[in-house]
Amino acid sequence: MWNALKCDFCGDCLVECRYAGFDQDKAVQEMKLLAEGKEADILGLCITCVACTDTCPTGADPSNLIFQMQEKIGTAPLVVNTKPVCEALAKGLEGRGAPVEIIPGDIDQPVLSFDSFEYKQFPEGTLDSRLFKGLTKVRGPEYMSLTGCVHMGGESLIRKYAGKVIDKLAELGKDIVYLHNEGYALAKVKTAELGISVPFKFRHLYEYLLDYLKTHRGEITPLNKKVAYQANCASRWLPEQEAWLDEIFSLIKVERPLRQYDKLNALCCGGPIMGANRNLAIEIQENNIKDALDCGAEAMITMCPICDAVLRRPTSKMGLPKIFITDLCRMALGEIPWPDKLTH
Repeated sequence: MWNALKCDFCGDCLVECRYAGFDQDKAVQEMKLLAEGKEADILGLCITCVACTDTCPTGADPSNLIFQMQEKIGTAPLVVNTKPVCEALAKGLEGRGAPVEIIPGDIDQPVLSFDSFEYKQFPEGTLDSRLFKGLTKVRGPEYMSLTGCVHMGGESLIRKYAGKVIDKLAELGKDIVYLHNEGYALAKVKTAELGISVPFKFRHLYEYLLDYLKTHRGEITPLNKKVAYQANCASRWLPEQEAWLDEIFSLIKVERPLRQYDKLNALCCGGPIMGANRNLAIEIQENNIKDALDCGAEAMITMCPICDAVLRRPTSKMGLPKIFITDLCRMALGEIPWPDKLTH
């Protein structure tokens, strides 16, 4: 959450932004305008990747200020383009959308939350995988993680509905495993910022996968592959997930070679701006995939259903298999094969 007391107006956050092109003086001026509640050029240039918060030296969370101002001013192409989506999401969060769907599991097993995503938005076989045998599966608009609303000019939805989503999950009376890290970010980060108590135990998907793989070490067949990893924007709020991912890769013998666009320097999937600036989105995707190929990656690993869907066509076009993180683990366990080499 934006903390004006922590900001020293150094401008480093916007100087480092690869989409703004600001020098130090311009960056400082932009941040001062935003802090004063005024319109600034960055509002139209920001693609909501959260990288500026990652690079802020004082922890002031400049991305949150930008998101608040994008919503307040309302003229950024990204916001204008997605306003109907935000309005529909609000209806769903208020119980006026599609009903929740629950697939009951074993009484002593946790809930696997699919957020507001359709089950079919995850790879075929996910629901039936032994990875999640016995878990109750839930999805629906009232379980939405909310953190992704910043991509649509809906930062206020987080503050307005966070407590409601947590209460809805609490009604299930079980521990929660978040299949999408944005749900984990809501429960771990945003609730703390908003002073909301979370009355259930919850885990990140990677924590769950780690425990499963450790328990089933004898069933793992080393993949011995090199992969590039596409971190979604919520990863910026969750630095702890990098260590979990590295351990998963180590267990299934997957190498993540050094490349330019990774970790702190990771590129957005391009999804948030596909409708507002298609050319930039395509440029970002092509640079990202080329970088992966140049470092010898044999696949692009995704962990967000939006990243997964948005990158489906460009990875295929450039000859790089795209694999969802759960499918990668299923391959190591022998459930499904490694994808055939793509040609382009």
